[in-house]
Amino acid sequence: MYQRSRRLTALFSAVLIAGCASQPQPHTTAPAPKLPEGLRADVAVLETTDIHSNLLSYDYYKQKADPTLGFERTVTLIRKARSQFTNSLLFDAGDTIQGSVLADYQAQVQKIGCGQELAVYQSMDAIGYDGGTIGNHEFNYGLPYLSQVTGTPMNVDGGTTQPCAGPHYPLVLANVDSVRDGKPIFKPWTIIERQIAAFTPDGSQLSVPLRIAIIGFTPPPIMQWDKQNLQGKVTVTGVVEAAQKYMPAIQAQHPDLVIAILHGGMNNSPYTPDMENGGWYLAGVPGIDVLLMGHEHVDFPGPRFAHMQDVDDRRGYVRGVPAVMGGFFGKDLGVIRLALVRQQDHWVIDKTKTFSQVLPICPPMMVGGKPTISASNCVPADPQIGQVVGKVQQAAIDYVNTPIGQSKLRMSSYFADEGDMSALAPVNAAQIDYTQKALPAAHPELANTPVLASAAAFRTGFGGPDDYTDVMPGPLTLRSAADLYFYPNTLSAVKLDGHGLKAWLEQSAERFNQIDPHASGEQKLINEKYISYNFDQIQGGIAYVIDVSKPVGQRIVKLTYHGKPVLPSQTFVVVTNNYRANGGGHFPGLDGSNVVLAAPDGTREILADWLKAHPTLSAKDLPHASWHFARVKTRGAVVFTSASGKQSIAEDDGLHGIHQLRDNGDGTAVYAIDLSH
Repeated sequence: MYQRSRRLTALFSAVLIAGCASQPQPHTTAPAPKLPEGLRADVAVLETTDIHSNLLSYDYYKQKADPTLGFERTVTLIRKARSQFTNSLLFDAGDTIQGSVLADYQAQVQKIGCGQELAVYQSMDAIGYDGGTIGNHEFNYGLPYLSQVTGTPMNVDGGTTQPCAGPHYPLVLANVDSVRDGKPIFKPWTIIERQIAAFTPDGSQLSVPLRIAIIGFTPPPIMQWDKQNLQGKVTVTGVVEAAQKYMPAIQAQHPDLVIAILHGGMNNSPYTPDMENGGWYLAGVPGIDVLLMGHEHVDFPGPRFAHMQDVDDRRGYVRGVPAVMGGFFGKDLGVIRLALVRQQDHWVIDKTKTFSQVLPICPPMMVGGKPTISASNCVPADPQIGQVVGKVQQAAIDYVNTPIGQSKLRMSSYFADEGDMSALAPVNAAQIDYTQKALPAAHPELANTPVLASAAAFRTGFGGPDDYTDVMPGPLTLRSAADLYFYPNTLSAVKLDGHGLKAWLEQSAERFNQIDPHASGEQKLINEKYISYNFDQIQGGIAYVIDVSKPVGQRIVKLTYHGKPVLPSQTFVVVTNNYRANGGGHFPGLDGSNVVLAAPDGTREILADWLKAHPTLSAKDLPHASWHFARVKTRGAVVFTSASGKQSIAEDDGLHGIHQLRDNGDGTAVYAIDLSH
C-alpha cells in the first residue's frame, strides 16, 4: 500500500530512510557529478502536526460525523499538493498517537501486540510520510508503550528490547536521553535522500540528488507533565542545546538542507533550557534551514505572531528561516514552498520565492462580511483512510457506548467560564471520593485534613462550535466519562496551605480580562491568551468570589471553607491531575515537591467508576458550585462567545444574567453577561 501510493503520486519525491544513529557512519557512496550553476528546483515541504489520532471525521462524544476535522481530509490536501508540486516531502511534528477515543482504546483497552501497527501509523503509512518527531503527548501512555508502537527498542526501564511494528518512516528526537546509558531513546537525527526534478537556466530538466537532514525535538517540560512515566528513566535537554550538540555531526555529512521538526511553538521571552515553545530560539541556531512546528494548536503563518520580533507572520519566516505550523486534529496542512537555487556548488534557499502557508480542510466562506467555517465547504475525505481503520474505529465506538448508569442532569461546558460547574462537579466529586479513601493509607497524618478537588473545562469552543462537553440527561456510557474528562491524566493530590490555595485560584482567575465598570463600549470577558484548561475551578466545601474589575492577583475575594474565612496557614489537600501537580501551567507552589498522593489510576477511569457507583446521578450527589462573579455595574456590555442558542442552559443552571446578544452565523454567538445580577 505504501509503495502503491508512491506510484500513484509519481510527481512526489518521497524520502528514503538512511540508517543513521547518534553517531552516523560516513557517507561512502561515490561523489555525485557537479551540478550546473543556477540550477533551480521547487520543493514543497508538507507538514501535519497534533493529529491526536483524529483519523476520521467523527465526533466520538456527540456520536456524529464532523467534517471540520480528521486526518482523512488532510490526506485529500496532501494528495492535491503532491499533484501540484513536482517535488514534495511530508513530515509530522508529533502528538500523533494520543488524543482520541480510538487512541485510548488501542492503548488502554484492546491493547495491540508487538506485531500490530497502531491505527494512526497505518493511516500515515497509507499516504507515505518521510519523517517525524515525538510530541509531549506521545509519553502519556508510558515509555514501554511508546517503545513498542514506534518500533523503537529503548534501553529504559520497561522499554521494548525487540523491534515491534512501527511506522514506515523515521522518527527523530534529539533532546531525550536514557538515564541508563546517556544515549538518545530515538535517533536524534538522520539523513534522507531523494531524487528531485530540477531545471537549468535554459529550461532543461534534470533528475538530481537531494540530501536532507532531519532533527527532532519535544517540549522539555515533559519531565513535569509526565513525571510518573519519565522520572528516573530519561533526561531532557533544552532544544537549543540539543541542536547545538548534534549540528556538527550533521554538517559533517554535508546535507543539502537541514530541517528541524519541533513539537513546540514560539516564545521570545528570555530563553531557558526548559522553555516549552522554543521555536524562535531554535530558528537562530546556525545551520537550520527550515523549521516545522506544532504543539500550540494554532497556525503559523498567522496573526497570533503578528508582533513578534523578527517574525514574518504573512510569508512564514522566523528569524529569516522559512517555517510553518499546521494547526491540529487534521484540520490543516502546513506547506512551505521552498525555492532552491544552485550557487557555488551548494543549494541555497531563494527567499524571494519561498513562503509558507497553512491550508485548511474547510476554507472559510464569507458570511455577512466575515469569514465563517461551513461544513459544506470542507474538502471530501480520502476513502483510503476509512478502509484502513474502519474495523478498529467501530470497535472503539462500541466500547465507549458501554452503559455505566443514568443521569437526571445535563452536564455541559457551554458556560463553564461563567460559573456553570455542571460538567466539573462530577469530576471533582469522584476525585474527592477516591482521595478520601486512598490518602489515609499513604499519609495517616493527613486523614482528617480537608480534601478539595480541582478541575478545568477542557472543551470550551477552541476547536469550533461543537467543541464543548454536553452530556444529556438519560443513559450514561463510558463515552460520557470521556466527554467529561478529555485527557488520559492520572490523579495526584498536593498538600498546601490557605495562602497557596488562594494563589492557585488567583492564577486561574487570569482567564478573565480586567473589566472597567466605566467603559461605555463592549468589553470581552475572556482573556483569549489564557488557555481554558488552566482555568481550574476548586470544590469541596470552599466558596469564593472572583472580582473581574480588579487587577490580576487581587481577584479572589471572600474565600471561605464551610462558611469561615480561609486562613493563610490552614492546611488542605487538593486533588488534581499529574500534569498540574507536577508543574504544568506553572502555578505557584505546584512543582511536584508537595505531592502526597500519586495514583496509578487515570482520572477518567476514576470518574467512570464513581458514576457506576451512583447509578442514577442527581444534584444531591454533586458538590454545589463554589464560585461566582462579584457584583459589578458596568456602563457597557461585557461579552463572551459560546455556541449559539444555548441561553436556556445558562438559565437552567442558575446563571440568570446571561443573554444571547447576536448570532455569528457559524454556530457561535456573542453573549452578554450582567455582572450586577
